[in-house]
Amino acid sequence: RERAGCLRERCSALGKRADAIMRSGELVPDEVMVEIVAERLAHLAAGETLLLDGFPRSLPQARALAARAAGAGVGVALYFTAPDRVLTERLLARGRADDNREIITRRLAVYRETTEPLVAYYRGRGLLREIPADRAIEDIQQDLVRTLREARKDPSSVS
Repeated sequence: RERAGCLRERCSALGKRADAIMRSGELVPDEVMVEIVAERLAHLAAGETLLLDGFPRSLPQARALAARAAGAGVGVALYFTAPDRVLTERLLARGRADDNREIITRRLAVYRETTEPLVAYYRGRGLLREIPADRAIEDIQQDLVRTLREARKDPSSVS
């Protein structure tokens, strides 16, 4: 089973540390997450691409990643947009016990405080690509594939 970006049998010491933190119910600290990603970036083969989902989640993580991954910088930052009402309805439709309006409202507030500043950060670097996500999945997927293909063709988009 994958946890903290590694399989148990080939998990690095850093991955094992992150796994232990998550098992205790805590969030993995920024410095550990950045180190895990930087370690993976350092082992990319020439021409290989790494897609990060949900990282970075904060400006400190983004800045630390930029500092640590100088040669293998971010090529594109994808920003899927949708109105809060759409996000709320989608989350409620999942049927999870922790998906209720109060918790979802809190999650959106935490997102605005912690993660949304990344939009301006990556936009300011010319790396942000917005994809409207309040549409059919097929349309979103087409935009995503097109955006990633365009980003791979444009080496100037790497910082």
